Amino acid sequence: MPRKNSDIVLAHPGSFRDPAGFIYSRGETIYRQINKSGSKDYDLFMSSGLYDELVAKKLLIPHREVQLALSLHPKTAHKVIQPSTIPFISYPYEWSFSQLKDAALLTLEVQKLALASGMTLKDASAFNIQFIGKQPVFIDTLSFAAYEAGSPWQGYKQFCEHFLAPLAIATTSTPNILPSLKTMIDGIPLELATKLLPAKTRLQWGLTTHLFLHNSAQKRHKDTETERLKPRVVSMFALKGLISSLERTILKSHMPKIKTEWGKYYTNTNYSTAAFKAKKQLVEKFIGKAKPKMVWDMGGNTGEFSQIPAGKGIYTVCFDIDPLAVEQNYLNKDKSTVNKLLPLVQDLTNPSPNLGWAHHERQSLKRRGPADLCLALALVHHLAIGNNLPLEMIAEYFSTICKHLIIEFIPKEDSKVKILLKSRPDIFPEFTRSGFEKAMRQYFSVVSSEQIKGSKRTLYLLKAKNGKS
Repeated sequence: MPRKNSDIVLAHPGSFRDPAGFIYSRGETIYRQINKSGSKDYDLFMSSGLYDELVAKKLLIPHREVQLALSLHPKTAHKVIQPSTIPFISYPYEWSFSQLKDAALLTLEVQKLALASGMTLKDASAFNIQFIGKQPVFIDTLSFAAYEAGSPWQGYKQFCEHFLAPLAIATTSTPNILPSLKTMIDGIPLELATKLLPAKTRLQWGLTTHLFLHNSAQKRHKDTETERLKPRVVSMFALKGLISSLERTILKSHMPKIKTEWGKYYTNTNYSTAAFKAKKQLVEKFIGKAKPKMVWDMGGNTGEFSQIPAGKGIYTVCFDIDPLAVEQNYLNKDKSTVNKLLPLVQDLTNPSPNLGWAHHERQSLKRRGPADLCLALALVHHLAIGNNLPLEMIAEYFSTICKHLIIEFIPKEDSKVKILLKSRPDIFPEFTRSGFEKAMRQYFSVVSSEQIKGSKRTLYLLKAKNGKS
């Protein structure tokens, strides 16, 4: 007899470092066990009013306490909570500049409120933040501990490495540095950050204090024998001053003015107004046929077409390789889609891999799927011609990350394809409509296909054959 999905119990692979508790799932439901070792801090967190205040201000993901019988390890369990669901888990190396900046400011706001309630954040990891649409929210209920008078902020160094250093380097160079955080998931070390930052940044008091002087202090402590170190006493006044100084420094960071290939994509389109409108109507029609609950827009640029499913209340993740396009998408806080549209930086030719301990702490893009529906609009020619990817491989990959696919085929006669072929020989004999359909039919069945009025482009609604997705 097959096991019910609700019978499958799995410990979350990225939740094992905190002795106070861990995350696990029973079927599709996520739980967090509060261990007895974390009971004192958790009980204070709940009784102090801090939890209620953070939830009321929409700074913290809410939860409800459930029966202890649902615990994964009953002998060590104090409480079991069921947090509200995060529709899609993202990581700092997938965020735009302003997403990382807003996550930093949220962390500091949470710390200020915690101190006012007699508590403090034990850490300041960027992984404590998630986004619901374009709204950042703190998710780690067990990050809160009782504040001890005179104690420094234990999360200070981590905050500087996870937030301040990447933002400072991005501000003085390019936001393209942020995806490199996937190779430094513990943040940019202070020593490295101070070497990468230009000398002129020493003139900025906040960066000098929190990065350069901070790094020098860390090096001195590292070279000092342990027995000579005395516990550092930091007054509450000084601690609040530190948080305020970090806040001012973060607020001064700004994304540099850059020009990118796709930042003004929709102002340089070769579509007529009528054809562009016809494409939108056709995408909306195909979405209605697929009836998805989750949409991934692959290569979605500034989110023009992501707005269609998001506007219907369908949670939509819009991926693009261009940091400026993702930034513009994030800053467009349209009230009708702000909680349903999540923009992320993603290179589809090199998507986020499994990372962390035993390759399991941070999930690859593929492991976070499959999506009910993927949009691949004006994308295939970039993958096949711009990146030499065979059509069969493109079809196979899409079949592993989505159940349905709305995909656009743009023939060689189209001006956008001509631009790609202008500087290279045409070694793509299979890049024809029939070749495209042949490749797709290996992994998908065709639900619908229609030519976009006013263009030579064709839009397809496909359904994956593999059954697993």
